[in-house]
Amino acid sequence: MLPPPEKLLEVINLQTEIAQLGLDLGGVMALVAQRTLALLSAEGAAIELAEDGDMVYRACAGITAPHLGLRLKIAQSLSGLAVTGGKTLVCDDAETDARVDIAACRKIGLRSMLVVPLNHKGTIIGVLKAVSVQPHKFSEIEIGLLQLLSEQVAAAMFFATKYDIDDLFYKATHDDLTGLTNRSLFMDRLRALLSSRQAQTIGILMIDMDGLKQVNDSFGHRIGDAIIREFSNRLGTSSRISDTVSRLGGDEFGVILHPVDSGDGIAAAVARINSAIEAPFSFENRGYALSASIGSAQFPDDSGDINALLEIADQRMYQAKRRYRPQPNPTAVTA
Repeated sequence: MLPPPEKLLEVINLQTEIAQLGLDLGGVMALVAQRTLALLSAEGAAIELAEDGDMVYRACAGITAPHLGLRLKIAQSLSGLAVTGGKTLVCDDAETDARVDIAACRKIGLRSMLVVPLNHKGTIIGVLKAVSVQPHKFSEIEIGLLQLLSEQVAAAMFFATKYDIDDLFYKATHDDLTGLTNRSLFMDRLRALLSSRQAQTIGILMIDMDGLKQVNDSFGHRIGDAIIREFSNRLGTSSRISDTVSRLGGDEFGVILHPVDSGDGIAAAVARINSAIEAPFSFENRGYALSASIGSAQFPDDSGDINALLEIADQRMYQAKRRYRPQPNPTAVTA
């Protein structure tokens, strides 16, 4: 059965948008995950990559979004079977399908899923997945649509990584502008640390740059990008090798502190970061003042749940943000 013309048009339009993103692998994956929701009327979508024996959620939308970075064993998941077998697979009901990781399905809240392999230079390196809270959700029409889309996604990933599979994993887990780890790898590492049986005290910092919008509005995004790169460099050099420093998107950054020194370990890290950030920055004969709003949370003291920890750190960051008061000319001074 052929898909309706309007759905085929959706695929064509999305393929055009993918082509326009060019080599922005992260942007491609995020766009595809988000648009898959409407295309298939699904409640969730994800792109999973095969890494070190696991299937890892590297782009998510809908009900899968809170599970970015989730790892499933290749040998114990439907996505893993799709990768190893190279075939599109459908689960009509996760509660009765022995091929699925039932614990993960229940955690996400899905009942049915459609999994299409992504082929990169002759090697299947991941899957495009649509999920639903309803059993028996996906028909032959949806299967055909997702297969059409997967071909374009695989091709975009192929060219974005310049034909090198190692580049694929790097670009999928790092920010293009700054070279820092991205939200996907941040969540991956945080989830791994929290699930470790030897989990020590862990600190989470949520960091928001102050005044970036004013810089972009007053001086343009080229200057804004230069400031983001400088901010990222300072954030990296003021952190320890054992910490994970990530650009989570836009002017938002995150740091996983592991291990956290007893007592004032988090406070000391925040002070160290603030000291590094606040030094004057000169670019093209103009000086810019940098500052940040920082919120923190600590495992296990604040919570043992990953989403609760992130929410606590976020709220504390917004409390700090409310204390930020931009000056009339907020970030620029004469050099």
